[in-house]
Amino acid sequence: MSNMAAQHAMECERFENLLLADWKSLVFLHFEVDPDLLQPEIPFELDLFEGRCFATLVAFRMERMRPRIGGRATRWLTAPIANHHFLNLRVYVKHRAETGIFFVREWLDNRAAVALGPLVFGLPYRFATVNYDHGGDLKHGRVQNDYGGLEYTGGAICEEQEAECGEPLDVFLLERYTAFCAELKPRFFRVWHRPWKIRGLRNVEICEDALLGNACPTWWPSARFVCGHFSEGVSDVWMGRPHAVSDLA
Repeated sequence: MSNMAAQHAMECERFENLLLADWKSLVFLHFEVDPDLLQPEIPFELDLFEGRCFATLVAFRMERMRPRIGGRATRWLTAPIANHHFLNLRVYVKHRAETGIFFVREWLDNRAAVALGPLVFGLPYRFATVNYDHGGDLKHGRVQNDYGGLEYTGGAICEEQEAECGEPLDVFLLERYTAFCAELKPRFFRVWHRPWKIRGLRNVEICEDALLGNACPTWWPSARFVCGHFSEGVSDVWMGRPHAVSDLA
């Protein structure tokens, strides 16, 4: 789904745009994986790029999540879960005519959000300690829970300014506006934001990945790092309400 089509889909559905949020200082780490190992673990058909299968880690901070309607008068409703760090592990899927991402696992450092996410959206939230330093040229992150840790470093390629996705693989990996979940039952929700402006990441090193190996022991050990991106982020992201997968035409 293109950026314009995603915006149109959310505008046409009454009460679709439920929440707004800012997604800040994002690191995307992309891995090629074996589709024959991954597919049995995923309840939707994998979406491949020229026959290749990918999984992506997304490390970022969410800020100012608030109801779309009501302004300051309603922000108290989401105040306990408005700001926290995420590490998402996602793969690329399709269902009927809809392409999107499937969240395999998400780690975050807000216990209230961890409790609510699976119930409301079917998101596979787990609590972890998250420390990111994405402010300088060298990006560094560490995520840790009782089952292991993830640590990475990488440098943003210097350019005059971030640029929108142009290469076909970049578009495939980054411009996704439908999210599928299945923590309790299969659901999907839509998002919309202005197109990503990205820089490449060079000299990426995965210093530790036990967190991922323990979460996905069947397919993660054979994953191969391909490329990375960094974005300063987007503001006022539209976040849609959850739907049953059966609602898709």
